[in-house]
Amino acid sequence: MAELTVEAAYATALYDVAKGLGIQEVILSEITDIKNLLINNSEFFEFLKTPVIEGKNKKDAVQDIFEGKISKELLNFMYILIDKRRTSKFIKIADMYIALIDESKNISTGTIFSAVELTEAQIKDFDEKVSRLVGKKVILKNIKDTSIIGGVKILVEGKVIDATIKKRIADLEESLRI
Repeated sequence: MAELTVEAAYATALYDVAKGLGIQEVILSEITDIKNLLINNSEFFEFLKTPVIEGKNKKDAVQDIFEGKISKELLNFMYILIDKRRTSKFIKIADMYIALIDESKNISTGTIFSAVELTEAQIKDFDEKVSRLVGKKVILKNIKDTSIIGGVKILVEGKVIDATIKKRIADLEESLRI
């Protein structure tokens, strides 16, 4: 995270508190669940984001829904986001918190594009091969891309591994020009 954004600052603060208390995994589980809830329940997310509704009403709703179900640290964090009018940033903050956890575990996530959907075994095989290349544990998410004729393209840590047929043809064409 080269650039310190609002989301990064909040995610880092939450991570530091969680690490200090030894509850990083608890917060990870809870923040992931809340993120998914907000993604799947857009009306509730809109309720939290709208500036028209008073912070007290939002806090009361959050307390009614989450008290006793999530850690008091994450509940207080949500109250801070409400007070600072940053609830619209929750999903990005959650993503950054997850990235900080992954970084602490030497895990990198990436994307593998393919013409057809890959099986779990194929993805796991690519995970292992790319992990050896990058020097970290890599977890790839498969995305079907109909523009790919064959082969795969992998994006991980800002790097591109292009093993598509289209790329091979372009390389062959370039070598024939010389």
